[in-house]
Amino acid sequence: MSDYYNYIKSLHLIFVVTWFAGLFYIPRIFIYHIEASEKPSPDKEILTDQLQLMAKRLWYIITWPSAVLATVFAIWLLIIFPAWLQQPWMHVKLGFVVLLIAYHLKNHQIFHQLQRNEVKYTSNFMRLWNEGATLILFSVVFLVILKNAFNWIFGVVGIIVLGMLLMLGIKVYKRIRDKNPRA
Repeated sequence: MSDYYNYIKSLHLIFVVTWFAGLFYIPRIFIYHIEASEKPSPDKEILTDQLQLMAKRLWYIITWPSAVLATVFAIWLLIIFPAWLQQPWMHVKLGFVVLLIAYHLKNHQIFHQLQRNEVKYTSNFMRLWNEGATLILFSVVFLVILKNAFNWIFGVVGIIVLGMLLMLGIKVYKRIRDKNPRA
């Protein structure tokens, strides 16, 4: 079974990448949908119909299948190398995976709300929400690459700094956008 390790790992990584692609893009569609809901008719209806279709295709054709397949191949890897479950970095990684799944499920809930044209969040909230997948991705990649050499203090400080930079970027973009609505 370990002869197939590189194939299984490759498939796991491919589906992780496509899963994250979906998780990066779906909140952007949510933002556009929320902003479209504030437009006058007929723009509102035309845009929301198109955004609902785009979201549905992204969510059910790319994001959900990728999440399932990434998980299947991850479990397969753990079956091949059960010793990984004894390593502390893997416990932390699995904690981030649980967080990622929770983030995915919350996006699923928001997806369903917007499919019913129930707008419960602001576009500014969604811009912040959109960075959740980024923070998880950075955390997991550094953790997996550095493994036991991972310095927790630098890691935690790094994630906090990244979060602050992302929030600063969102605020700067909002100011630019407020001055020039076309930006």
